[in-house]
Amino acid sequence: MKVDLCICTYRRSHIADTLRSVARAKIPAGVALRVIVIDNDDAPSAQARVAEVAKDTGLTIDYRHIPGSNISIARNGGLDAATGDWIAFLDDDELVEPDWLTALITCVNATGVDAAFGHMRARYGPDTPQWMVDGDFHSQVAARRGDVVETGHTCNALLRWGDVPWRHERFALERGRSGGEDTEFFFRLRALGARYAIADNAIVHEEVPAARQDLNWLLKRRFRIGQSYSAVATEPGALAKLFAVAALKTAYCHLQALAAWPWMTRRAFWLLRGRIHAGVCAGCLRFRQRDLYGDGIVAAPAQAPPK
Repeated sequence: MKVDLCICTYRRSHIADTLRSVARAKIPAGVALRVIVIDNDDAPSAQARVAEVAKDTGLTIDYRHIPGSNISIARNGGLDAATGDWIAFLDDDELVEPDWLTALITCVNATGVDAAFGHMRARYGPDTPQWMVDGDFHSQVAARRGDVVETGHTCNALLRWGDVPWRHERFALERGRSGGEDTEFFFRLRALGARYAIADNAIVHEEVPAARQDLNWLLKRRFRIGQSYSAVATEPGALAKLFAVAALKTAYCHLQALAAWPWMTRRAFWLLRGRIHAGVCAGCLRFRQRDLYGDGIVAAPAQAPPK
């Protein structure tokens, strides 16, 4: 079994720590792992760090400099370079647990699915607002609708990439600065027959930077996630139905947020849930997604959380 691990990076020194954690991970017998690092900076800023890790650890790393300041361009560069039977995805600010890859492979072998999505557990610093820690709003796990996983994420995933109908599919360039490109991509693959599962024991960790410890940043992120979810509907009738349901859910969530106003964690939960549904409405109306990323800076500035 040949696995190509794609990691996109953009001006993050943490890429070295991510790669070292991969080098320490247990690789199952019979699995050949190659790491593809795609540097999306205008200059090859990660090249020296990647080369140093490869030398120190013996990890097989294929470094590619693909500029563009657009995550979809970088992800597509990884897909173009991949030759394995499977593609794994990680982010450049994560650390993997030792059994991370084993858990992903065990999941796809046991279930026969085409992709498995693991958990991303956020790590909060001592200065993080307590309501944010209690709500754990930054951690990610693919959602189940009943027993069905409809889409997923690239922060921790393993995707079948051999003789499959989606071999020539790529991430949407227009979502490469706003985010949500992975949600839309996996929705599209599911329409082509891909089946998904959640690998509960495949764990990666990510430290939450100060710039993201902000309710406004979370609200904007949830909104664009909702916009990406609207990609599931393409026919006018389906769009109208999705819009109507999402509008009702938006109103319900905001009413719940008002009822929970004295309790910040509960209030944030309902506001963020409502923001996803509001994003779905905007996506159904085909509003342009706002750029959240670019030049290595999150567009939502950090500010004190509401009290």
